[in-house]
Amino acid sequence: MELTLWTYEGPPHVGAMRIATGMEGVHYVLHAPQGDTYADLLFTMIERRDRRPPVTYTTFQARDLGGDTAEMVKTSVRDAYERFKPQVMLVGESCTAELIQDQPGSLAKGMKLPIPIVSLELPAYSKKENWGASETLYHLVRTLLLPLVPPPNTHKPKREAHIRPKANIIGPTALGFRCRDDIREVIKLLAEIGVDVNVVAPMGATPDDLLRIPDADFNICLYPEIALTTCNWLQRSFGQPTIKTVPIGVGATRDFIAEIGKVVEIDVSEALKRSQSDTLGNWDVSRLSSANNPNASRLPWYSRSVDSTYLTGKRVFIFGDATHALAAARIATEELGFTLVGIGTYSREFAREVREVAKKHGLEAVISDDYLAVEAKVAEAAPELVLGTQMERHIAKRLGIPCAVISAPIHVQDVPARYSPQMGWEGANVIFDSWVHPLMMGLEEHLIGMFREDFEFAEGHMSHLHTAPSQDSRRESLVTEQAIAATGSSNQAVLTPVAQAVAQTVDGITWSVDGEAELKKIPFFVRGKIKRNTEKFASDHGISTITLETLYEAKAAIGK
Repeated sequence: MELTLWTYEGPPHVGAMRIATGMEGVHYVLHAPQGDTYADLLFTMIERRDRRPPVTYTTFQARDLGGDTAEMVKTSVRDAYERFKPQVMLVGESCTAELIQDQPGSLAKGMKLPIPIVSLELPAYSKKENWGASETLYHLVRTLLLPLVPPPNTHKPKREAHIRPKANIIGPTALGFRCRDDIREVIKLLAEIGVDVNVVAPMGATPDDLLRIPDADFNICLYPEIALTTCNWLQRSFGQPTIKTVPIGVGATRDFIAEIGKVVEIDVSEALKRSQSDTLGNWDVSRLSSANNPNASRLPWYSRSVDSTYLTGKRVFIFGDATHALAAARIATEELGFTLVGIGTYSREFAREVREVAKKHGLEAVISDDYLAVEAKVAEAAPELVLGTQMERHIAKRLGIPCAVISAPIHVQDVPARYSPQMGWEGANVIFDSWVHPLMMGLEEHLIGMFREDFEFAEGHMSHLHTAPSQDSRRESLVTEQAIAATGSSNQAVLTPVAQAVAQTVDGITWSVDGEAELKKIPFFVRGKIKRNTEKFASDHGISTITLETLYEAKAAIGK
C-alpha cells in the first residue's frame, strides 16, 4: 500500500455513486463505515449540486463489528425504500465493508421489496472508479431489460424510409468532464443530420427511460470507459449497432457524422459539406458567426491564420482518461500541428489503444495511476504545453509549464457555469481557446521574465508614457548607476533587490549572480534541462561556481 495525496480514480463504489447521482428514481444503499460519506462532497462541492447524492450509508462503527452488521443493512434498505420510494435500488459495499463479507446485495434481495434490486459486487482492491461506473450501468440496464430480450435469431424489422432514425446516447454521468454540455452539442449534431434522440443515459434518465432503450435504431458510445460494456451487451441482445467514434475535434466530428450515416443508411453529405467548407478554404469570415453558420468550427480558420504559425511544432504532453487523451492526441497532431512528446492514461482497461497511438509517434505510453511517475515523465519530456487532469495542472505549475485540463478528475473550476462542451463543432472552438491561451500567456510570462531585471521594467516605471519619472524610478536608477560606478563596468550583471536571485547550491555547486541571471533568460520549458546539463558539466570539470562563462562553455561542449 502506498500513501498518496491525490488519486486519479476513487474506489469502484464512487463510480456507482456517479451513476445513481446522474439518474432520477434510483437510490443507492451503501454498506460502509462511518466516514465514507466524504464521497458526497465530490458532487456537492465540485459540481455545485443543490442536493446530496441519492445514497444511504449504513455507517457502522468499530463497536458494531462484534454485533449483527447484516441487520444494519436490512434496516438501512427498508428505511431508504420507505423514505425515498425509488423505482430501482442499487445495493453494494465500500472497500472496508467488503472485508466483513455481509453480502448486502443478497440480503436486500431476500427482503422481497416491490422494486428491482440491483446487487453490486465491485471488488475495491483490484478495480477503480470508472470500472465501477461501467459495471453499475451494465448491471442496471441488464436487470431492467433482460425480460425484454428477444429470442436468439429474432429478425429486427427494418426501419421504414420515411421514419427518422432514433439514437440512444450512452455514457454521460455525474462528475464527468463537461458531460452536461457534450450532451447538448451531440443532440444538436444529430438533429442536423435528421436523427432523433430516444434516451440519454444514465445522466438525466429514469428507470422507465432505460426500458425504452430497445426502441432506438443504434447506440452512441459517448464515453467508452463508462458505456462500452453496456453498448456491447445491447448490440448482442437487441441487435443495436454501436457508434464508437467520439466526436471530439473537427476530424473526429466529421468521422462521427459519417459513421452514423453509414450505419443507419442516411445521407449526411450536406452536413459534411457544410463542415468541410470551413476546413478546406474559400474563407468567408462572415460565415463563421453562429447566426450565419451555427455548425461552423473556428478552429480550422484560426489554424490557417498568420498568427497560428506560433503554434507549429509546439511540444505537448497528454495524460488523462483514454477517451480524452486519444482525442487530444489526434487534435494536437492533425489539427493544430503540435508535436506529441508524451501520452498516457490511468485507464488501464484502454491501455492497448493508448499504446498504439504512442507507438505511432515513436513514444512509450505512460500507463500509470501514480501522479509522481507522471510528473517525472513530464519533467523528462520538457514539453511546452501539458494537457491533463487537475493533477497535471499542479504538476505543470510546479514545473512552470502552461497547462489545460482535458479530462477528469476535475476540480470546481473545471465545471464552468458557461456553455463549454468538448464535443462537436462548438467543442472544437472551446478546445482551441483552452489549449492555445495558456501557450500565449506562457509566451507573455516568458518575455516578462526575460526582461524583468531591466531597470525599465521596474515596478512603477512608465517609460512608454509621456510623464516624468517617479521618485522610485529615480532612486532605482541612481542605485544602478552607483553599482556600475563601483564595479567599473556597465557589463556587470546588476540586479535590483527585488529581482536579485538567491544563489542555490546543488551537490556542492553554486550559481553566481551573473550565471543565474543568464539562466533565467532561457525559455522556461527548457530551462530545467539546461540547468541540469550545466551542473553536470561543472561537476565533471571540477567547477564549484557556475558563472556566465561556465554556462556558455557547457553549451559549447554539449552542442558538439
